[in-house]
Amino acid sequence: MRYKAIFIDIDDTLLDYVPCCREAFNMALPEHPEHFDLFFAISGRLFSEAKHGLHTIAEVMDLYPQEFIAAIGYPEEAVEPFKQAFRAAWGTTHTLVPGAKEMLETLRAKGYRLFAASNSFGHLQRSRLEHAGILPYFEDTYISMDIGYDKPDIRFYQEALRRAGLQPHEVLMIGDSMTTDVIGAQQAGIDARFFDRKNADLYQLIADL
Repeated sequence: MRYKAIFIDIDDTLLDYVPCCREAFNMALPEHPEHFDLFFAISGRLFSEAKHGLHTIAEVMDLYPQEFIAAIGYPEEAVEPFKQAFRAAWGTTHTLVPGAKEMLETLRAKGYRLFAASNSFGHLQRSRLEHAGILPYFEDTYISMDIGYDKPDIRFYQEALRRAGLQPHEVLMIGDSMTTDVIGAQQAGIDARFFDRKNADLYQLIADL
């Protein structure tokens, strides 16, 4: 095998972000499902800005509830209850990307060590992987809030490599973000493959491994 291990992003690589986000939103604010598009636009903008270093992920986690609650005209004291409700709901969402479980089964059968690599809260992402039935495929999970750095920061990947006891050339990163998953990994000396859901499926992505 060319690689010993695979680092795999979670959202929009293994778990389908939009339906998960909608489900969590509807659980947190069930009386106003019509506000989801506004919420999604605000959070999407802030996460995009974070990819380019304008915010940390921790900052975004606080900013998007604040901006959303203000945008719908709710009082400021509604921010914290909504934020906590959304986070609690998010930890249960687990809609799989088609082919995700099959990809993990194939990679494990071939002898690869598997690690999840994601920007978020560690306990929430692990809960989602557990609800989806795929947590046992991973030897470990490297999540930005636990690691101390956000992808694409090279230090995220360096710390993940240190914890796994691996060298950059021994690892392949798979993810749906050209910025955080591909360029970030490559800057750390790790080979990476971009998962373009519009033009490829996960099994095609790993067919030659």
